[in-house]
Amino acid sequence: MTDAFGTDPESACYAIWIAWALSWLLAAGWSSRAESRAGIAQQLPYRFLNIAGFVLLFAFNTHRYHRPLRLWTLPDSASWAMALLCIIGLGFAWWARIHLGRLWSAFVTKKTDHHLIETGPYGIVRHPIYTGIILAALAVAILKGTVLALAGALIAALGFWIKARLEEGFLREQLGVEAYDSYRRRVPMLVPFGPA
Repeated sequence: MTDAFGTDPESACYAIWIAWALSWLLAAGWSSRAESRAGIAQQLPYRFLNIAGFVLLFAFNTHRYHRPLRLWTLPDSASWAMALLCIIGLGFAWWARIHLGRLWSAFVTKKTDHHLIETGPYGIVRHPIYTGIILAALAVAILKGTVLALAGALIAALGFWIKARLEEGFLREQLGVEAYDSYRRRVPMLVPFGPA
């Protein structure tokens, strides 16, 4: 259902994601030069899963689906709560990106003067950007309530988990086993307050 401004929660989520994606792309130049990078073959699996997941999550309009592809329809208050979770998740991802500064990269890389960041959102989870994006994707999937959206969010989450594992192995090798393992024992991977 739309509000007084003619906006429904699903359209609001799409607008939030589009604004986030554009701002994320515009900030891509704010990054140090890469010194080394994980191989392309290593990065293809998570990239494929992320793309496939987001296509399933966003490419299909919910209003066209009925049972059995549409599993539920949320009440307005719950739908707007999911839009708020989108803002919270993508805001958390932006906080992490700002905190990471010039060390951010879209690829699994080691940057010039790379060092381990353990403060701010990186003191809550080891991969806060992925955590925020996964939260926002799950919020959209719950809002849409379709088999395709839920499958898309889960596939994208799997892609980010694979990327996080690859990144951890790469950074452990590049930055030192002892330092990274100590951080890994203290801070959970993707779920705040979860097991390390």
